[in-house]
This record gives sequence, structure tokens and C-alpha cells, in this order.
Amino acid sequence: MITTGARGAIPRRYLTRSDVARLFEVSPATVARWTREGRLPFILTLGGQRRYLREQVMNLMRKSRESSWRP
Repeated sequence: MITTGARGAIPRRYLTRSDVARLFEVSPATVARWTREGRLPFILTLGGQRRYLREQVMNLMRKSRESSWRP
């Protein structure tokens, strides 16, 4: 999903819980747990759903590949 803020703003890409789960090769429940534990930053949509900024998730992926660290 691509969203934009004010007119002319650069589009930002947000990922769903399922998207993040696929990237880390874990279940969506694991992503939800990481979120509850504060390991994974997120934003809330107006509808109350969590979305994850793609750039932050990719940084965490790089970090996890460099070590055995998981979010």
C-alpha cells in the first residue's frame, strides 16, 4: 500500500503484518508478538491497524542478517 501525506509529498511505503512475516519467514503471530514487545516499530492507521514503514523493516532485516539477532 502506498500512501501520501500532504499534496506533493514523497510517497511512503508501509507494510502489513503479513508482508513483514513473509520477509522474516515467520508467522504473522510472531510479528504481532514482536510489535507488542516493542521490538518492531509501527504506526496505526485511522482504522486501528498496524503498518510498518518499509525502510525501518529493511534496516532490521539487514541487522538480523549481520548477526543472529531477531527483532
